[in-house]
Amino acid sequence: MSIRPRQLALALDHAESYAREDFLSGPCNEGPLRLIDAWPQWPANAFALVGPEGSGKTHLAMIWAAVAGARVISARALREAELPSALATGALVVEDAATGADDRALFHLINLAREEEAALLFTARNAPATWPVVIPDLASRLRALPVLTLRAPDDAMLRAVIVKLATDRQLTLDESVVSYLSTRIERSFAAARAAVITLDNEALRQRRPATRALAAEIFREA
Repeated sequence: MSIRPRQLALALDHAESYAREDFLSGPCNEGPLRLIDAWPQWPANAFALVGPEGSGKTHLAMIWAAVAGARVISARALREAELPSALATGALVVEDAATGADDRALFHLINLAREEEAALLFTARNAPATWPVVIPDLASRLRALPVLTLRAPDDAMLRAVIVKLATDRQLTLDESVVSYLSTRIERSFAAARAAVITLDNEALRQRRPATRALAAEIFREA
């Protein structure tokens, strides 16, 4: 008996656009987007942008970084001795701020930014008051940070996100596929991303178009 070799899909990188015109706005993000667009007329020098995985935190942060000339750094990469250079442009994005940041570096960053009238934008999945820090003065400063919250998408936004994610992967989905997926996944940006990636990879593996029939085969049990 001959066994037909399985077609493997190549794991290719797909660039996601962080341009302002590619940001999908709706009720779930209108408040944070309004503040980002208001730069430099901010009521405070530092904000925390929080929301679930894939909710658009990085996209919004990149929009602001582009207009404010901000540098972008992971919280894990913060080093106390390098803070002046990190703030050299007068604006800084700190990504994943609740994960792995050095307490002293974070504490001195907030103080230095205030002294130099520099702007800070932190991204995280949870509000700063819940971040695991041990320095009491840092905890106090984090609780005082204004919070911009990105919420779960409504039906229209979920469908729009599915289309955008597919477009970023150069994957064409007709309306029937978008409708099917939007009713078979949980209402979250992370679930939409996972569904589009799965559909795209399976279409490549089977050398089939990404049709509703293929989507039904994959997500029938969802």
